[in-house]
Amino acid sequence: MNYKLLLLLFFPFLLWGQHTKEYSLQEAIDYATTHSYAILNTDDDIAIAKKKVWETTTMGLPHLNAKVDYQNFIKKPISLIPAEFFGGEPGEFAEISFGTKQNINTSATLTQLLFNGSYLVGLQSSKVYLQISESIKEKTLIAVKEGVTNAYAGVLMIDEGIAILKKNKKIIEKNLIDTREIFKNGFAEEQDVEQLQLTAYQIDNELKNMLRLKDSNLKMLKYAMGIAIEDEIYLTQTLDDLAFDTLKMDLVSEKFAYENHIDYKIAENNSRANELFVKLEQSKALPSLNAFLNYGITANNEEFKFFKKEQKWFDSSLFGVQLDVPVFSSLKRSSRIQQAKIGLEKAVRNLDETSQKLKLHYQTSLLGFQNALETYHTTKEALALAERIEKKENIKFFEGVSSSFQLSNAQNQLYSQQQQYLQAIFDLISKKVALEMVLNR
Repeated sequence: MNYKLLLLLFFPFLLWGQHTKEYSLQEAIDYATTHSYAILNTDDDIAIAKKKVWETTTMGLPHLNAKVDYQNFIKKPISLIPAEFFGGEPGEFAEISFGTKQNINTSATLTQLLFNGSYLVGLQSSKVYLQISESIKEKTLIAVKEGVTNAYAGVLMIDEGIAILKKNKKIIEKNLIDTREIFKNGFAEEQDVEQLQLTAYQIDNELKNMLRLKDSNLKMLKYAMGIAIEDEIYLTQTLDDLAFDTLKMDLVSEKFAYENHIDYKIAENNSRANELFVKLEQSKALPSLNAFLNYGITANNEEFKFFKKEQKWFDSSLFGVQLDVPVFSSLKRSSRIQQAKIGLEKAVRNLDETSQKLKLHYQTSLLGFQNALETYHTTKEALALAERIEKKENIKFFEGVSSSFQLSNAQNQLYSQQQQYLQAIFDLISKKVALEMVLNR
């Protein structure tokens, strides 16, 4: 059998079965906005709020109820009637049972609300409740975007750290081999070898920790996106890509309008809800008016013969209007109205506090972004300088004009600057996202 031919035939299908989904940062965010657990929950909350609006609306629409009442007296009740009605002696009573043994009563009642102040306010409140649910989804979308961006950047930061550690490990291992040869020839001390060996151990341990950390952070990203943690994904962008995209933005000069922030919108909706709550309590002092129309049929018989032609049915109908007027509640309504007004005052105060808090949050986020931007440029220059110093010390060491201690210091300084540079990129991206959230971008 030609196994090579079979492999060529089935290789595309094997690749298809092992396909790994690829995501840029924007693609990861887009996926999360429709698959994140938090987003799916807010979608359900909005669906419930819409049903709640319709539920409230139906309270003012016609309602039709039907009823069937079947009675079978196993033993009919006895009534006592003065016997003198039938020619008996005064003071005596005759035992008489009224009606038939079996009865059926069926009726249908149509009711219609004509006026109710609480209903009108409740209808407005249900719409505000829907707006609040939609605002909560918008806030959740912002939080999901921020979480996915930070998680995505965190994975890239670890990837870049792993690449740097592998590069450093390769250089150290080469230096260690060369130094051992020099030591064998008597041109280096044993301490030089041991110093490089110690550095190699440190790098190897850091690399193992980074590899384990990458798996953990990648699972956190998949969870934030709403992807099963067992699924394989591949990130198509690098940390430098995200930093470059950030540097292209001019967030510093962008105008801030706290009225557009989702927290302010939520506070506005909360204030509006409290206004309606005051109206609701006030409306309870108004009368309510309802109309109803009833139609029923009744049949009576000593035996169950209700479905035979000779059975007689008697119908009846009724129309009525009911007016309920609240008269006196021992100041209960007044107390509830005062409570609602106090709640409204708190909501208005909270709205003002939210505006001030957002202004402060913007200033803090802007300052944090500016600091992160300056730190990024500084650490980038510092990294280039540390690389040059390490390179010079490496040359001087193998030329015999520098000690292993000086080389080790230069290497540790370089490794520290590498980590600081990666952290500076991550902080820049994180602060950019935080500022975007305040600007409601």
